[in-house]
Amino acid sequence: MSDIPEGLKYTKEHEWVRVDGDEVVIGITDFAQNALTDVVWVEMDPDMEGSTVAEMEAFCSVESVKSVSEIYAPIAGTISALNLDLEDAPETINQSPYEDGWIARFRPNNMADVEGLLDAAGYAAVIGE
Repeated sequence: MSDIPEGLKYTKEHEWVRVDGDEVVIGITDFAQNALTDVVWVEMDPDMEGSTVAEMEAFCSVESVKSVSEIYAPIAGTISALNLDLEDAPETINQSPYEDGWIARFRPNNMADVEGLLDAAGYAAVIGE
């Protein structure tokens, strides 16, 4: 059974979103990291910080022993920070997907877009739990 914390928002593509003041923190869910198995590489472009991304635009990729997965922006906004520590310690995504394994911080174009994402119960239904 996957860990699906209340108070976060989720996408069908297995990203989570936590509101933090006027920004959102984004990562991949426990279900996603478990499906990927051991994460061995996180590819980010540090120059993306300060860039505007559209909703569902890929902004980084995560590679595991099984596959490579694109990480998509759940909402449109500006990337304010990338967790570049993941490049040296990609296993952090497996160990702490909702805390230390966060991937990016965004300043949303419209904070109300967060409300259109799934709640914990909605995400649980998507993954069949």
